[in-house]
Amino acid sequence: MFESLTEKLTKAMKSLRGETRLTEKNIEDALREVRMALLEADVHVQVARTFLQRVKEKALAQGPDGKGTVVLDGLNPAQQFIDIVYQELTEIMGGTAPEHPLDFASKPPTVVMMVGLQGAGKTTTCGKLAKFLKKLGRSPLLVPADIQRPAAVEQLHVVAQDAGVPSYRTDSKDPVAICKAAVEEARIKGWDTVILDTAGRLHLDEQLMNELVRIQEGTQPNEILFVADAMTGQDAVRSATAFHEKLGLTGVILTKTDGDTRGGAAFSIKHATGRPIKFVGEGEKLDDFQRFHPDRMAQRILGMGDVLTLIEQAKDKIDEKEAEAMAQKLVKNQFTLEDMRSQLQQVKKMGSMQKLIGMLPGMGQMKAQIESVVTDKRMTHLEAILNSMTPRERANHNLLDAKRKRRIAAGAGRPVHEINQLLKQFLEMKKMMGQMKDPRFMKRMAAMKNMPGMPKMPF
Repeated sequence: MFESLTEKLTKAMKSLRGETRLTEKNIEDALREVRMALLEADVHVQVARTFLQRVKEKALAQGPDGKGTVVLDGLNPAQQFIDIVYQELTEIMGGTAPEHPLDFASKPPTVVMMVGLQGAGKTTTCGKLAKFLKKLGRSPLLVPADIQRPAAVEQLHVVAQDAGVPSYRTDSKDPVAICKAAVEEARIKGWDTVILDTAGRLHLDEQLMNELVRIQEGTQPNEILFVADAMTGQDAVRSATAFHEKLGLTGVILTKTDGDTRGGAAFSIKHATGRPIKFVGEGEKLDDFQRFHPDRMAQRILGMGDVLTLIEQAKDKIDEKEAEAMAQKLVKNQFTLEDMRSQLQQVKKMGSMQKLIGMLPGMGQMKAQIESVVTDKRMTHLEAILNSMTPRERANHNLLDAKRKRRIAAGAGRPVHEINQLLKQFLEMKKMMGQMKDPRFMKRMAAMKNMPGMPKMPF
Protein backbone atom coordinates (compact mmCIF):
# COMPACT_ATOMS: atom_id res chain seq x y z
CA MET A 1 0.00 0.00 0.00
CA PHE A 2 1.10 3.56 -0.84
CA GLU A 3 3.94 2.36 -3.07
CA SER A 4 3.08 4.71 -5.96
CA LEU A 5 2.42 7.59 -3.54
CA THR A 6 5.85 7.10 -1.96
CA GLU A 7 7.53 7.32 -5.36
CA LYS A 8 5.70 10.52 -6.30
CA LEU A 9 6.32 12.21 -2.95
CA THR A 10 10.03 11.35 -3.16
CA LYS A 11 10.11 13.13 -6.53
CA ALA A 12 8.36 16.17 -5.02
CA MET A 13 10.90 16.42 -2.20
CA LYS A 14 13.80 16.38 -4.65
CA SER A 15 12.60 19.68 -6.14
CA LEU A 16 13.48 21.44 -2.86
CA ARG A 17 17.07 20.24 -2.66
CA GLY A 18 19.58 23.03 -2.84
CA GLU A 19 17.10 25.70 -1.69
CA THR A 20 18.07 27.91 1.26
CA ARG A 21 14.51 28.90 2.24
CA LEU A 22 10.95 27.73 1.79
CA THR A 23 9.27 30.34 -0.43
CA GLU A 24 5.86 30.49 -2.09
CA LYS A 25 7.44 29.69 -5.48
CA ASN A 26 9.38 26.56 -4.47
CA ILE A 27 6.54 25.39 -2.20
CA GLU A 28 4.05 25.64 -5.10
CA ASP A 29 6.36 23.57 -7.30
CA ALA A 30 6.61 20.88 -4.65
CA LEU A 31 2.89 20.91 -3.87
CA ARG A 32 2.05 20.49 -7.56
CA GLU A 33 3.83 17.13 -7.47
CA VAL A 34 2.19 16.22 -4.16
CA ARG A 35 -1.26 17.08 -5.57
CA MET A 36 -0.75 14.76 -8.54
CA ALA A 37 0.57 12.03 -6.22
CA LEU A 38 -2.52 12.21 -3.99
CA LEU A 39 -5.01 12.19 -6.87
CA GLU A 40 -3.25 9.29 -8.60
CA ALA A 41 -3.37 7.44 -5.26
CA ASP A 42 -7.18 7.68 -5.44
CA VAL A 43 -7.42 10.15 -2.56
CA HIS A 44 -10.73 12.05 -2.51
CA VAL A 45 -10.43 15.51 -4.10
CA GLN A 46 -11.69 17.33 -0.98
CA VAL A 47 -9.28 15.41 1.25
CA ALA A 48 -6.37 16.25 -1.06
CA ARG A 49 -7.39 19.93 -1.15
CA THR A 50 -7.59 20.15 2.66
CA PHE A 51 -4.26 18.40 3.08
CA LEU A 52 -2.45 20.63 0.58
CA GLN A 53 -3.87 23.82 2.10
CA ARG A 54 -2.68 22.86 5.58
CA VAL A 55 0.80 21.94 4.32
CA LYS A 56 1.08 25.23 2.44
CA GLU A 57 -0.03 27.32 5.44
CA LYS A 58 2.57 25.68 7.71
CA ALA A 59 5.32 25.82 5.11
CA LEU A 60 4.74 29.52 4.42
CA ALA A 61 4.56 30.72 8.01
CA GLN A 62 6.67 33.81 7.34
CA GLY A 63 9.90 34.52 9.17
CA PRO A 64 10.55 37.88 10.85
CA ASP A 65 12.10 39.30 7.67
CA GLY A 66 9.07 38.39 5.56
CA LYS A 67 11.25 36.62 2.99
CA GLY A 68 10.17 33.06 3.59
CA THR A 69 9.97 30.40 6.23
CA VAL A 70 12.81 30.28 8.73
CA VAL A 71 14.34 26.80 8.55
CA LEU A 72 14.74 25.04 11.88
CA ASP A 73 18.23 24.37 13.21
CA GLY A 74 19.71 21.16 11.83
CA LEU A 75 17.25 20.93 8.91
CA ASN A 76 17.52 22.04 5.31
CA PRO A 77 14.38 23.29 3.49
CA ALA A 78 13.64 19.90 1.93
CA GLN A 79 13.84 18.20 5.33
CA GLN A 80 11.63 20.83 6.96
CA PHE A 81 9.05 20.40 4.18
CA ILE A 82 9.16 16.62 4.73
CA ASP A 83 8.59 17.21 8.44
CA ILE A 84 5.49 19.31 7.70
CA VAL A 85 4.15 16.71 5.24
CA TYR A 86 4.79 13.98 7.83
CA GLN A 87 2.80 15.84 10.50
CA GLU A 88 -0.14 16.44 8.16
CA LEU A 89 -0.13 12.88 6.81
CA THR A 90 -0.27 11.61 10.39
CA GLU A 91 -3.12 13.96 11.24
CA ILE A 92 -5.22 13.18 8.17
CA MET A 93 -4.95 9.42 8.80
CA GLY A 94 -6.06 9.72 12.41
CA GLY A 95 -3.29 11.22 14.56
CA THR A 96 -1.73 9.19 17.36
CA ALA A 97 -3.15 5.68 17.80
CA PRO A 98 -4.70 5.02 21.25
CA GLU A 99 -2.99 2.75 23.75
CA HIS A 100 -5.66 0.05 23.39
CA PRO A 101 -6.95 -0.92 19.92
CA LEU A 102 -10.54 -1.53 21.07
CA ASP A 103 -12.90 -0.07 23.64
CA PHE A 104 -13.04 -3.03 26.01
CA ALA A 105 -16.07 -3.22 28.28
CA SER A 106 -15.49 -2.75 32.01
CA LYS A 107 -17.81 -5.72 32.56
CA PRO A 108 -17.23 -8.59 30.06
CA PRO A 109 -18.01 -9.58 27.46
CA THR A 110 -16.89 -6.90 24.99
CA VAL A 111 -19.07 -7.22 21.89
CA VAL A 112 -17.44 -6.44 18.52
CA MET A 113 -19.82 -6.24 15.56
CA MET A 114 -18.14 -6.67 12.17
CA VAL A 115 -20.01 -5.14 9.21
CA GLY A 116 -19.28 -4.55 5.54
CA LEU A 117 -20.08 -5.57 1.99
CA GLN A 118 -19.67 -9.13 0.73
CA GLY A 119 -16.21 -9.90 -0.64
CA ALA A 120 -14.27 -7.54 1.63
CA GLY A 121 -12.84 -10.46 3.61
CA LYS A 122 -15.03 -10.03 6.69
CA THR A 123 -15.03 -13.67 7.86
CA THR A 124 -11.26 -14.07 7.52
CA THR A 125 -10.78 -10.72 9.28
CA CYS A 126 -12.89 -12.01 12.19
CA GLY A 127 -10.38 -14.86 12.57
CA LYS A 128 -7.43 -12.47 12.30
CA LEU A 129 -8.88 -10.17 14.95
CA ALA A 130 -9.62 -13.14 17.23
CA LYS A 131 -6.03 -14.40 16.93
CA PHE A 132 -4.69 -10.88 17.54
CA LEU A 133 -6.80 -10.53 20.71
CA LYS A 134 -5.80 -14.00 21.88
CA LYS A 135 -2.14 -12.88 21.79
CA LEU A 136 -3.15 -10.00 24.06
CA GLY A 137 -4.38 -12.54 26.61
CA ARG A 138 -8.08 -12.26 25.84
CA SER A 139 -10.50 -15.15 25.20
CA PRO A 140 -12.58 -14.38 22.10
CA LEU A 141 -15.66 -16.22 20.80
CA LEU A 142 -16.51 -16.09 17.08
CA VAL A 143 -20.19 -15.96 16.18
CA PRO A 144 -21.53 -16.84 12.69
CA ALA A 145 -24.40 -14.43 12.02
CA ASP A 146 -24.25 -14.58 8.21
CA ILE A 147 -26.95 -17.06 7.23
CA GLN A 148 -27.40 -15.61 3.73
CA ARG A 149 -24.14 -16.58 2.04
CA PRO A 150 -23.76 -20.32 1.30
CA ALA A 151 -21.24 -22.06 3.59
CA ALA A 152 -20.53 -18.81 5.49
CA VAL A 153 -21.26 -20.46 8.84
CA GLU A 154 -18.99 -23.41 8.12
CA GLN A 155 -16.27 -21.08 6.86
CA LEU A 156 -16.28 -19.21 10.17
CA HIS A 157 -15.99 -22.48 12.12
CA VAL A 158 -12.92 -23.42 10.02
CA VAL A 159 -11.38 -19.96 10.49
CA ALA A 160 -11.98 -20.18 14.26
CA GLN A 161 -10.26 -23.55 14.39
CA ASP A 162 -7.26 -22.18 12.47
CA ALA A 163 -7.09 -19.23 14.86
CA GLY A 164 -7.27 -21.53 17.88
CA VAL A 165 -10.44 -19.93 19.30
CA PRO A 166 -13.97 -21.29 19.91
CA SER A 167 -16.94 -20.55 17.66
CA TYR A 168 -20.61 -20.47 18.58
CA ARG A 169 -22.72 -23.33 17.19
CA THR A 170 -26.49 -23.33 16.88
CA ASP A 171 -29.29 -24.59 14.61
CA SER A 172 -31.07 -21.21 14.67
CA LYS A 173 -31.57 -19.35 11.38
CA ASP A 174 -32.36 -15.98 12.96
CA PRO A 175 -29.18 -13.81 12.99
CA VAL A 176 -30.49 -11.54 15.75
CA ALA A 177 -31.37 -14.49 18.00
CA ILE A 178 -27.98 -16.12 17.26
CA CYS A 179 -26.06 -13.00 18.32
CA LYS A 180 -28.09 -12.41 21.49
CA ALA A 181 -27.76 -16.06 22.56
CA ALA A 182 -24.01 -16.06 21.86
CA VAL A 183 -23.44 -12.94 23.97
CA GLU A 184 -25.39 -14.51 26.83
CA GLU A 185 -23.43 -17.76 26.57
CA ALA A 186 -20.15 -15.82 26.58
CA ARG A 187 -21.25 -14.05 29.76
CA ILE A 188 -22.01 -17.39 31.43
CA LYS A 189 -18.93 -19.31 30.24
CA GLY A 190 -16.38 -16.53 30.68
CA TRP A 191 -15.42 -15.52 27.14
CA ASP A 192 -14.48 -11.87 27.45
CA THR A 193 -14.81 -10.86 23.78
CA VAL A 194 -17.58 -11.75 21.31
CA ILE A 195 -16.93 -11.12 17.60
CA LEU A 196 -20.10 -11.08 15.48
CA ASP A 197 -19.59 -12.00 11.81
CA THR A 198 -22.65 -10.34 10.28
CA ALA A 199 -24.03 -10.75 6.76
CA GLY A 200 -22.89 -8.66 3.82
CA ARG A 201 -24.32 -8.02 0.36
CA LEU A 202 -22.83 -7.24 -3.03
CA HIS A 203 -24.44 -3.82 -2.67
CA LEU A 204 -26.18 -1.76 0.00
CA ASP A 205 -29.88 -2.55 0.52
CA GLU A 206 -32.58 -1.83 3.07
CA GLN A 207 -32.97 -5.46 4.15
CA LEU A 208 -29.29 -5.74 5.08
CA MET A 209 -29.31 -2.48 7.03
CA ASN A 210 -32.46 -3.35 8.95
CA GLU A 211 -30.96 -6.70 9.96
CA LEU A 212 -27.78 -5.01 11.20
CA VAL A 213 -29.77 -2.40 13.14
CA ARG A 214 -31.72 -5.17 14.90
CA ILE A 215 -28.47 -6.98 15.80
CA GLN A 216 -27.08 -3.71 17.14
CA GLU A 217 -30.18 -3.08 19.26
CA GLY A 218 -30.19 -6.67 20.52
CA THR A 219 -26.51 -6.90 21.54
CA GLN A 220 -25.47 -3.27 22.26
CA PRO A 221 -21.95 -3.74 20.81
CA ASN A 222 -18.99 -1.86 22.25
CA GLU A 223 -17.39 -1.69 18.81
CA ILE A 224 -18.91 -1.60 15.32
CA LEU A 225 -16.06 -2.10 12.85
CA PHE A 226 -16.49 -1.61 9.11
CA VAL A 227 -14.38 -4.06 7.07
CA ALA A 228 -13.32 -2.33 3.85
CA ASP A 229 -11.52 -3.73 0.82
CA ALA A 230 -8.65 -1.27 0.22
CA MET A 231 -8.55 -2.22 -3.47
CA THR A 232 -12.03 -0.75 -4.09
CA GLY A 233 -10.75 2.76 -3.33
CA GLN A 234 -13.48 5.40 -3.22
CA ASP A 235 -16.22 2.73 -3.36
CA ALA A 236 -15.04 1.61 0.09
CA VAL A 237 -15.32 5.21 1.31
CA ARG A 238 -18.90 5.56 0.03
CA SER A 239 -19.92 2.25 1.62
CA ALA A 240 -18.29 3.18 4.94
CA THR A 241 -20.18 6.49 4.95
CA ALA A 242 -23.51 4.72 4.36
CA PHE A 243 -22.88 2.19 7.15
CA HIS A 244 -21.77 4.96 9.50
CA GLU A 245 -24.93 6.99 8.91
CA LYS A 246 -27.09 3.97 9.74
CA LEU A 247 -25.13 2.27 12.54
CA GLY A 248 -22.63 4.74 13.93
CA LEU A 249 -19.29 3.04 13.26
CA THR A 250 -16.53 3.11 15.87
CA GLY A 251 -13.68 2.18 13.52
CA VAL A 252 -12.52 0.69 10.23
CA ILE A 253 -10.43 -2.34 9.25
CA LEU A 254 -8.73 -2.12 5.85
CA THR A 255 -8.20 -5.49 4.15
CA LYS A 256 -6.14 -6.53 1.10
CA THR A 257 -3.71 -3.64 1.60
CA ASP A 258 -0.95 -5.82 0.15
CA GLY A 259 -2.74 -5.76 -3.22
CA ASP A 260 -3.33 -1.98 -3.37
CA THR A 261 -0.33 0.19 -4.21
CA ARG A 262 -2.33 3.43 -4.17
CA GLY A 263 -3.77 3.58 -0.64
CA GLY A 264 -6.25 6.41 -1.23
CA ALA A 265 -8.93 4.74 0.91
CA ALA A 266 -6.76 5.06 4.02
CA PHE A 267 -6.81 8.85 3.68
CA SER A 268 -10.40 9.28 2.59
CA ILE A 269 -12.23 6.93 4.98
CA LYS A 270 -11.06 8.79 8.09
CA HIS A 271 -12.07 12.12 6.53
CA ALA A 272 -15.49 10.84 5.38
CA THR A 273 -16.56 9.03 8.56
CA GLY A 274 -14.51 10.72 11.25
CA ARG A 275 -13.71 7.23 12.51
CA PRO A 276 -10.16 5.86 12.79
CA ILE A 277 -8.64 2.97 10.88
CA LYS A 278 -7.87 0.53 13.69
CA PHE A 279 -6.36 -2.45 11.87
CA VAL A 280 -5.01 -3.43 8.45
CA GLY A 281 -4.88 -6.85 6.82
CA GLU A 282 -1.76 -7.40 4.71
CA GLY A 283 -2.17 -10.92 3.36
CA GLU A 284 -4.18 -14.13 3.40
CA LYS A 285 -2.67 -15.71 6.53
CA LEU A 286 -4.25 -15.11 9.93
CA ASP A 287 -0.99 -13.55 11.15
CA ASP A 288 -1.04 -10.96 8.33
CA PHE A 289 -2.86 -8.47 10.53
CA GLN A 290 -1.67 -5.53 12.58
CA ARG A 291 -2.74 -2.31 14.25
CA PHE A 292 -2.83 0.81 12.13
CA HIS A 293 -0.52 3.54 13.41
CA PRO A 294 -0.95 6.76 11.38
CA ASP A 295 2.45 8.13 12.43
CA ARG A 296 4.27 4.94 11.44
CA MET A 297 2.38 4.74 8.15
CA ALA A 298 3.32 8.37 7.40
CA GLN A 299 6.98 7.45 7.88
CA ARG A 300 6.63 4.54 5.47
CA ILE A 301 4.89 6.72 2.88
CA LEU A 302 7.80 9.18 3.04
CA GLY A 303 10.33 6.37 2.59
CA MET A 304 11.63 6.60 6.16
CA GLY A 305 10.81 3.07 7.19
CA ASP A 306 8.86 1.77 10.16
CA VAL A 307 11.34 0.49 12.70
CA LEU A 308 8.83 0.15 15.57
CA THR A 309 6.54 -2.18 13.61
CA LEU A 310 9.58 -4.12 12.40
CA ILE A 311 10.72 -4.59 16.01
CA GLU A 312 7.23 -5.66 17.12
CA GLN A 313 7.02 -8.24 14.34
CA ALA A 314 10.50 -9.51 15.13
CA LYS A 315 9.58 -9.94 18.81
CA ASP A 316 6.44 -11.79 17.77
CA LYS A 317 7.99 -14.10 15.17
CA ILE A 318 11.58 -14.65 16.30
CA ASP A 319 12.51 -16.98 19.14
CA GLU A 320 14.11 -14.89 21.89
CA LYS A 321 16.50 -17.56 23.17
CA GLU A 322 17.65 -18.40 19.67
CA ALA A 323 18.22 -14.70 18.94
CA GLU A 324 20.26 -14.32 22.13
CA ALA A 325 22.41 -17.34 21.25
CA MET A 326 22.92 -15.90 17.77
CA ALA A 327 24.01 -12.56 19.26
CA GLN A 328 26.64 -14.34 21.35
CA LYS A 329 27.99 -16.06 18.24
CA LEU A 330 28.16 -12.74 16.40
CA VAL A 331 30.11 -11.17 19.25
CA LYS A 332 32.59 -14.06 19.25
CA ASN A 333 32.68 -14.16 15.42
CA GLN A 334 31.60 -17.82 15.43
CA PHE A 335 28.95 -17.37 12.71
CA THR A 336 28.49 -20.50 10.54
CA LEU A 337 26.47 -21.51 7.49
CA GLU A 338 24.12 -23.29 9.91
CA ASP A 339 23.50 -19.94 11.60
CA MET A 340 22.98 -18.32 8.21
CA ARG A 341 20.29 -20.92 7.39
CA SER A 342 18.63 -20.29 10.75
CA GLN A 343 18.64 -16.54 10.08
CA LEU A 344 17.00 -17.02 6.68
CA GLN A 345 14.25 -19.15 8.22
CA GLN A 346 13.62 -16.54 10.92
CA VAL A 347 13.42 -13.71 8.38
CA LYS A 348 10.93 -15.66 6.23
CA LYS A 349 8.55 -15.85 9.20
CA MET A 350 8.32 -12.04 9.23
CA GLY A 351 6.85 -11.75 5.73
CA SER A 352 7.97 -10.86 2.22
CA MET A 353 11.32 -9.18 1.59
CA GLN A 354 9.58 -6.29 -0.18
CA LYS A 355 7.57 -5.57 2.96
CA LEU A 356 10.61 -5.79 5.25
CA ILE A 357 12.75 -3.57 3.03
CA GLY A 358 9.98 -0.95 3.10
CA MET A 359 10.25 -0.82 6.89
CA LEU A 360 13.98 -0.06 6.89
CA PRO A 361 14.83 3.64 7.18
CA GLY A 362 16.77 5.27 4.38
CA MET A 363 15.85 2.57 1.85
CA GLY A 364 13.47 4.74 -0.19
CA GLN A 365 15.94 5.74 -2.89
CA MET A 366 17.63 2.32 -3.01
CA LYS A 367 14.44 0.24 -2.78
CA ALA A 368 14.31 -0.75 -6.47
CA GLN A 369 17.98 -1.75 -6.58
CA ILE A 370 17.74 -3.78 -3.36
CA GLU A 371 14.54 -5.54 -4.42
CA SER A 372 16.16 -6.60 -7.70
CA VAL A 373 18.77 -8.50 -5.66
CA VAL A 374 17.07 -9.44 -2.38
CA THR A 375 13.87 -11.17 -3.52
CA ASP A 376 11.71 -13.86 -1.91
CA LYS A 377 12.69 -16.16 -4.79
CA ARG A 378 16.39 -15.53 -4.14
CA MET A 379 15.89 -16.26 -0.42
CA THR A 380 14.21 -19.57 -1.30
CA HIS A 381 17.14 -20.51 -3.55
CA LEU A 382 19.65 -19.71 -0.81
CA GLU A 383 17.74 -21.83 1.69
CA ALA A 384 17.60 -24.73 -0.80
CA ILE A 385 21.39 -24.57 -1.23
CA LEU A 386 21.97 -24.51 2.53
CA ASN A 387 19.54 -27.39 3.05
CA SER A 388 21.47 -29.47 0.49
CA MET A 389 24.63 -29.23 2.59
CA THR A 390 25.41 -31.75 5.31
CA PRO A 391 25.50 -30.55 8.95
CA ARG A 392 29.31 -30.89 8.88
CA GLU A 393 29.55 -28.69 5.78
CA ARG A 394 27.33 -26.02 7.31
CA ALA A 395 29.44 -26.10 10.47
CA ASN A 396 32.72 -25.77 8.52
CA HIS A 397 32.59 -23.98 5.16
CA ASN A 398 36.24 -24.89 4.47
CA LEU A 399 35.08 -28.43 3.60
CA LEU A 400 33.30 -27.18 0.47
CA ASP A 401 35.58 -28.23 -2.37
CA ALA A 402 34.58 -28.42 -6.06
CA LYS A 403 33.20 -31.98 -5.79
CA ARG A 404 31.00 -31.12 -2.78
CA LYS A 405 29.77 -27.95 -4.51
CA ARG A 406 28.65 -29.98 -7.56
CA ARG A 407 26.75 -32.39 -5.29
CA ILE A 408 25.08 -29.52 -3.43
CA ALA A 409 24.16 -27.81 -6.71
CA ALA A 410 22.50 -31.00 -7.98
CA GLY A 411 20.59 -31.45 -4.73
CA ALA A 412 19.35 -27.84 -4.64
CA GLY A 413 18.63 -27.61 -8.37
CA ARG A 414 20.80 -24.49 -8.63
CA PRO A 415 24.00 -23.77 -10.63
CA VAL A 416 27.41 -24.02 -8.96
CA HIS A 417 28.11 -20.29 -9.36
CA GLU A 418 25.20 -19.52 -6.98
CA ILE A 419 26.91 -21.63 -4.30
CA ASN A 420 30.08 -19.61 -4.84
CA GLN A 421 28.05 -16.39 -4.53
CA LEU A 422 26.52 -17.61 -1.27
CA LEU A 423 29.95 -18.44 0.16
CA LYS A 424 31.25 -15.02 -0.89
CA GLN A 425 28.31 -13.34 0.90
CA PHE A 426 28.87 -15.51 3.95
CA LEU A 427 32.57 -14.60 4.18
CA GLU A 428 31.75 -10.91 3.75
CA MET A 429 29.24 -11.22 6.60
CA LYS A 430 31.87 -12.84 8.82
CA LYS A 431 34.31 -10.06 7.99
CA MET A 432 31.70 -7.45 8.87
CA MET A 433 30.92 -9.26 12.15
CA GLY A 434 34.62 -9.07 13.03
CA GLN A 435 34.69 -5.34 12.35
CA MET A 436 31.74 -4.77 14.69
CA LYS A 437 33.94 -5.74 17.65
CA ASP A 438 36.27 -2.85 16.80
CA PRO A 439 35.47 0.25 18.96
CA ARG A 440 36.18 2.42 15.91
CA PHE A 441 33.17 0.83 14.17
CA MET A 442 30.72 2.33 16.69
CA LYS A 443 32.39 5.73 16.32
CA ARG A 444 31.86 5.58 12.57
CA MET A 445 28.21 4.58 13.07
CA ALA A 446 27.69 7.50 15.45
CA ALA A 447 29.22 9.88 12.90
CA MET A 448 26.76 8.76 10.19
CA LYS A 449 23.92 10.73 11.75
CA ASN A 450 25.67 13.93 10.66
CA MET A 451 26.04 12.84 7.05
CA PRO A 452 24.10 14.74 4.32
CA GLY A 453 20.76 13.10 3.54
CA MET A 454 20.26 11.82 7.11
CA PRO A 455 17.44 14.13 8.29
CA LYS A 456 17.11 14.90 12.00
CA MET A 457 13.37 14.31 12.12
CA PRO A 458 11.33 14.93 15.28
CA PHE A 459 10.44 11.24 15.35
